[in-house]
Amino acid sequence: MPEEAVSGTNQSAPAKKAVKKSAKKKAKKRTKASPLSAEKARGTNYAFPQHTISKSLRVPTAILEQNAGKECTPKEASKFAGIGYNGDVAVEISSANKYGLLERPNPGFIKPTELVRRMVRPQTPSDRLEALRSIVLNTPVISDVYKNYRGENLPDQEFFFNTITDTFKVPKDKAALFETVFRDALTEAELIEKVGDKDRVLDITHGVTTEGESAESHLKKISRGVTVQPTDTCFVMQPFGGALGSYYTTIYEPAIKKAGLKPMRADAEIFGTGKIIDQIWNGIRASKILVAELTSRNANVFYELGLAHALMKPVVLISSNEEDVPFDIRHVRVIYYDTSDPFWGTKLIDKVAENIVSALKDPKDAILFTT
Repeated sequence: MPEEAVSGTNQSAPAKKAVKKSAKKKAKKRTKASPLSAEKARGTNYAFPQHTISKSLRVPTAILEQNAGKECTPKEASKFAGIGYNGDVAVEISSANKYGLLERPNPGFIKPTELVRRMVRPQTPSDRLEALRSIVLNTPVISDVYKNYRGENLPDQEFFFNTITDTFKVPKDKAALFETVFRDALTEAELIEKVGDKDRVLDITHGVTTEGESAESHLKKISRGVTVQPTDTCFVMQPFGGALGSYYTTIYEPAIKKAGLKPMRADAEIFGTGKIIDQIWNGIRASKILVAELTSRNANVFYELGLAHALMKPVVLISSNEEDVPFDIRHVRVIYYDTSDPFWGTKLIDKVAENIVSALKDPKDAILFTT
């Protein structure tokens, strides 16, 4: 075979031009990123939305107002919103999907959900707020983090970042973004309030219709990997008399049993001869975890709490107000409850059970001294 045939030099000029054009076209096709690949490159594979609720409303609102809420393609939706369709808009649409503001009725099509109508065109004074709270209770990751901190003060940023990265698997480089999105969602839904210099998360998990999981299924989910023996006990430190004393049978006993442990309290469960302090000491030492009711600043409770902390036992702290929590343990997780809430008892039972399970799984947040 002639050498020029091998090298391709015998090709005609038009043929060479056609080959060159085809090669260039293929190379361009390989390197040009589609909106979908751009979306993936920008991290929409993360479970949580990467935009605030208000920003994520832009496209769904445009579809509602410019297309009567009918399904359309993402490109058409972008046109309705007056923006060009690109990777950034694809991420925005992905966020709207995660918030439940958009649905996909057919492959390649999107349309706004009823939540958008309730927020953009509310028919009652409570429509918008109820829609926002439904979003918080159902959005991936945001819902779980909300349930984790409801009824508590949000911790300092360092500890908040540790929790969302270790427990909820938010990538470290996305922790700041998640905090911004999370706080914005709680603020929009009026689920966060300022108490002194702390931000407290309000609990609206009872009596709200959502598509999310029940308290029982949530407890079951967070209980995975936790091993509890039938003989494992939870010691309750609380005043014995008055209304607070009655919380043992109405709140703490059912909560502890719900978490799979055996409840114990000094006056009710510890029997035998000897000094009561010896019985308390042995009860605290033998317990896998403890619960402390700090309301009323009871001296005996504080004494027992000191023993528990000295033994580096995990303790679930509970109070009806921050003033009754000693200043030197306010940085530790504390469950707050409000007896003016008609559902406070049910909420507190669920929350105590969850915090017991969480402390069994990862006790560092419930131990005052770790070294």
